[in-house]
Amino acid sequence: MDTLVSTGPLAAIAVSLVAAGLIVLSGKRPNVREGVTILAALLKFGIVLSLLPRVLVGQTPEVALFEISPGISLALRADPLGMLFALSASFLWVLTSFYSIGYMRGLGEHKQTRYFASFAVCMSATIGIAFAANLLTLFLFYEVLTIATYPLVVHKETPEAMAAGRKYLAYLLTGGVVLLLAVAWTVAVAGSGEFVPGGFLRGAADHGALLAVFLLFFLGFGVKGAVMPLHSWLPSAMVAPTPVSALLHAVAVVKAGVFGIARVVGFVFGPDLVGDIGAVPLASLLVGATILISSLLALRQDNLKLRLAYSTIGHLSYIVMGVVLLAPSAWTGGLFHIVTHGAMKITLFFVAGAIYVKAHVERVSELDGLGRQMPLTLAAFALASLGLAGLPPIAGFLSKWYLAQGTVESGEMVFLALLLLSGLLNAAYLFPIPIRAFLLTSERFRRFDEAHVLMLAPILLAGALSLLLGLAPNALFHFFTLISRTAASVMGGGG
Repeated sequence: MDTLVSTGPLAAIAVSLVAAGLIVLSGKRPNVREGVTILAALLKFGIVLSLLPRVLVGQTPEVALFEISPGISLALRADPLGMLFALSASFLWVLTSFYSIGYMRGLGEHKQTRYFASFAVCMSATIGIAFAANLLTLFLFYEVLTIATYPLVVHKETPEAMAAGRKYLAYLLTGGVVLLLAVAWTVAVAGSGEFVPGGFLRGAADHGALLAVFLLFFLGFGVKGAVMPLHSWLPSAMVAPTPVSALLHAVAVVKAGVFGIARVVGFVFGPDLVGDIGAVPLASLLVGATILISSLLALRQDNLKLRLAYSTIGHLSYIVMGVVLLAPSAWTGGLFHIVTHGAMKITLFFVAGAIYVKAHVERVSELDGLGRQMPLTLAAFALASLGLAGLPPIAGFLSKWYLAQGTVESGEMVFLALLLLSGLLNAAYLFPIPIRAFLLTSERFRRFDEAHVLMLAPILLAGALSLLLGLAPNALFHFFTLISRTAASVMGGGG
């Protein structure tokens, strides 16, 4: 691809940082604060979208910020993989911004200024992760995201929330230390951390050392990616407000973990080297166990957000599975699942929040008949549930289809069986929710009374996106083109 010097990637990061400052300054003027939040979300998405035509014609907008030492610099680059993540996150942030206003107003939550400012910093860090041109830049934004999310996790300031925050920091900061060791070791043996399609580490050290480095990367990113047994911080963090749960699960935090694994496999090691050093069996075992165990645990949860949390843990490992199977179709399915899971899971969490605000219900066993009161909201939940179970024509079907093809291409038929089994388990823990809401009755819910439009509109738009990506995966944002180019460059790289 042709390099194009552009301040676009930097501007996409900076707009949220500026907004965070303005949000703090306008704390006593809620309408101004919320206006800044919406404007920043729209501007960020617009800037990211403006980079897309350049990337589609083969150019790579990038900017060097400054050099720390010879060969080590902070730099930003909008390549197809980064554009995929940035487009998905920035668009979903627009929906989350509107939804957050409706949610926070509906519950009269405290410290809303801190909430919206922290949200803005989180999105700035997320775009920095997407557009990082090298390991050091990725690491710095990755850690900023960890710190900026903490005030959101502990937002309610209850003993349960503070305990969840401590657990969140213990896990993610420890993962950050492991990741820093992996980055430093890589730069030491290779002399550079610049991302290269197909990787740059072949011949930099013996296979034993490279396997150790890979495992450090996998553990460091795997904490945020909630790969078992590194996952338990994520269910605990469900004590946070529901828009934060949406941020954690669909937009930024956990997706940063699986995105980091994709970067390392495709742009640091390369698929060939990952296979040669013997990293695939252990990684496959961990993600396979995560998919199965998390699905079984989801079946046991009566709390709606906890059920969705364990669902997320399993679906994140679909993405990692696609990456570590090292087959073109598996990569296509895994990367597409970053987008499709984001749209479907944010729909489900938005619905959970709307139910809590409007009906004050948190448990699946209390949902009987709620479909009469909130039919549009529960219909969106049903649609996204079909997609997560892998049924056409919702987006999840396509990502799972390509993942299944990838298992055949790589000869891993065990993972094909696992995909089919987990699809049945997805249906088992998700389908009872709309079934109870629509087919059972309760004296409690008898009249139509939907969520506020600021919450309902994002729910319906996210649900519509889940359907659109299944019917026309390249519509609007050319996600499929970006994925195809990423997979082609990685599989055709030097490894």
